[in-house]
Amino acid sequence: MANSIQYSILDISPIPQGFTAGDALRNSLDVAQHAEKWGYTRYWVAEHHNMTGNASSATAVLIGYIAGGTSRIKVGSGGIMLTNHAPLVIAEQFGTLESLYPGRIELGLGRAPGTDQVTARALRRDLLGSDDRFPQDVRELQHYFGPIQEGQSVKAIPGADTNVPIWILGSSLYGAQLAAHFGLPYAFAAHFAPEQLLEAMSIYRELFKPSAQQATPYSAFVMNVVAADTDEEAQHLYTSLQQHFIRMRRNTRGQLPPPIDDIDSFCEPHEKVAVTHMLQCSLVGSLETIKKGMRTWLDRTGANEILFTGQIFDHQARLKSFEIAAQAAQSL
Repeated sequence: MANSIQYSILDISPIPQGFTAGDALRNSLDVAQHAEKWGYTRYWVAEHHNMTGNASSATAVLIGYIAGGTSRIKVGSGGIMLTNHAPLVIAEQFGTLESLYPGRIELGLGRAPGTDQVTARALRRDLLGSDDRFPQDVRELQHYFGPIQEGQSVKAIPGADTNVPIWILGSSLYGAQLAAHFGLPYAFAAHFAPEQLLEAMSIYRELFKPSAQQATPYSAFVMNVVAADTDEEAQHLYTSLQQHFIRMRRNTRGQLPPPIDDIDSFCEPHEKVAVTHMLQCSLVGSLETIKKGMRTWLDRTGANEILFTGQIFDHQARLKSFEIAAQAAQSL
């Protein structure tokens, strides 16, 4: 690479209309295998539940599938929603993954449920005060991943002494402050919640305290990428993501729709304005357009890494988009 910027992928394993979860999961592995060839640093999958358009709910299982089908790229969670799980369970899952694929597994943690409250209750965790336990749960995980202490009654086997790298994920200032306090790498979910991106990055760097895992601050942010041979083609492909977010606002979620010729015919002007704001951290266009936008966002954020996420209806077009994004990152 011509520069020191790392570039990676965050995948929610989108299910296009007319396809199955199995199709989406196999597509995710195919993307990961190509990403490895194209120089991507890591491939993360995100935990979501009760969403008919996403197939990444059993996140640790999917990570094992992707790690088993690749050989070098780091594979992890972007993230595990820790409020849904007992820390010991996550320590055992990721300790098992690290034991099978040493040096390649990462654990990104978020504190949102990744779903609605009814589904969160169905995940069988006490909802009262669970967000408030996030810092303690992170510390508990670090304890399980460390060496077994004399007299330790509860051990993660596998998990103990694996030192699985932990990231803190977030879309607000809370995660930035926590990551800085714990001395952990930090990733911001700007692909759907960009408002506090710049402030969060600044706070993280200012407050960072070195730790055993991370001596200096290391930050990344997630952005949407829809790249194609021309700006016009990319804008056409992008209408799938626009429709998806408009449907979210209407509470009519579904599988990822095919692109359409005119997004204005699909929505009201106020809906388009709202979704444009939500998706402002997006790169849509040809190689040159993607490159210019990437440079602008890196300069604004001061981040060490970009995580690209791409919800594109056609699988081959999605592969090409990630390939162009890699070319743009390499040429900065």
